[in-house]
Amino acid sequence: MECTVDWVPASGMAFVAETGSGHLMTMDGAPDGGGRNLAPRPMETVLAGTAGCTAYDVVLILKRGRHEISGCRVKVTSERAAVDPKVFTRIHMHFTVTGRALPQEAVARAVQLSHEKYCSASIMLGKTADISTSFQIVAA
Repeated sequence: MECTVDWVPASGMAFVAETGSGHLMTMDGAPDGGGRNLAPRPMETVLAGTAGCTAYDVVLILKRGRHEISGCRVKVTSERAAVDPKVFTRIHMHFTVTGRALPQEAVARAVQLSHEKYCSASIMLGKTADISTSFQIVAA
């Protein structure tokens, strides 16, 4: 896996990343740091990537279990250290899983397996942050 990030000098503190799969993503800083607030902050993309990684796992695990899942949303909240390096110290992931006749135990197991075994992003962030999860099931 690879990624190339280029600073866009004319924009202040914006950066464009090109992923190994050929996709582009723009990141920007806050105005107080020279940015123009035109795109997500780099650390926001870390949280978004982590949420995407764990949502992918949960959906895949439930589909493989032949459950009728039609939606999965992960809301991530976090806290960071007050001093540099401002690592994440606390992360909470709340899953809203939508489907037909989804068993509570199956969703709980999918979230747990992602958190403890499959989601490399959350497992990596778990080295500095206390990560907690919760979920709710919405009938489709």
